[in-house]
Amino acid sequence: MAETQVDENAQDSGRDARAARKAARLAKQIRSFADAHGGAEGQLAYIGQTGTRIVLVGEDGAWGDLVAPTHAIAVGAAEKSGITLHEHFDGEFAGKVRTGPYEWTRMAGIQVGGPSAG
Repeated sequence: MAETQVDENAQDSGRDARAARKAARLAKQIRSFADAHGGAEGQLAYIGQTGTRIVLVGEDGAWGDLVAPTHAIAVGAAEKSGITLHEHFDGEFAGKVRTGPYEWTRMAGIQVGGPSAG
């Protein structure tokens, strides 16, 4: 029984170490985005078994996202990066996003009769 407990503890510490490395890598990517766009804010969105989406909005209106395998890793990455997190992607926060022709064509244009993606 003691041997089983040791094995489980080793597995837990290995998982914790991998999660910490993943959070650190994501934090580095978040900081890189923030540095390139004059700062950034974010919002976390649970996307099921896939994980948690980290939506980023730069001070210049640019936006992007990353996916963390777990919500805990997403929270850790956001905290390590130092960005402000919003609870919801509400009107004020969403209003900071600047979209261009690509977004209108790919995400909205096709559905609302905009230019085709071809």
